[in-house]
Amino acid sequence: MNHLMHLFLSGNDPEILVGNLMGDFVKGRLDERFPPGIRRGLKIHRKIDSFAAGNEHFLRSKHCIDLRYGHFRAVLVDIFYDHFLARNWNDYSPLSLEEFLGNSHQTLARFEDQLPPRLQELVPRMFSRHWLIAYREPAGIETALRRMSERLARQNPLAEGFGELLKKSELLLRDFRAFLPEIYAYTNSLLR
Repeated sequence: MNHLMHLFLSGNDPEILVGNLMGDFVKGRLDERFPPGIRRGLKIHRKIDSFAAGNEHFLRSKHCIDLRYGHFRAVLVDIFYDHFLARNWNDYSPLSLEEFLGNSHQTLARFEDQLPPRLQELVPRMFSRHWLIAYREPAGIETALRRMSERLARQNPLAEGFGELLKKSELLLRDFRAFLPEIYAYTNSLLR
């Protein structure tokens, strides 16, 4: 899953939200350098990613993406699902997307000293430039894929992946709508 989905699936605990967002920036063992709540959020992040990787709806979406994208097919689905979540936000949350992201930004700012250096650099840009709000529109996804592609050291097809969203939007949205209640229920069981 990508940033918006991980924030959305974090419940109401600020430390879990911080850890859940940090998941892609922290590798290896989760030792005592993190407070227990953040460690729990990091574990939840890993469980969410593992759940998604084996979920029938997510896999169907992944397999509808052209084979030329290789292991980036899962990355594309992650981003596309963030698009569908942002675009249909009011179906899933009583808060507006702007209010939710404002609250998330405040929480992350309070824990800035706990964030890995790369995430400390990314968070202010992500929120001041409204990247996650831009996910509502296809153009925002196109920009996000281009940025991701440029950040990777080796050549990759991510920037071209936007065409898959345009061609297969209906199928991907159907899978997303089936997937979201399942991952939401799974994550809620972890948050109890």
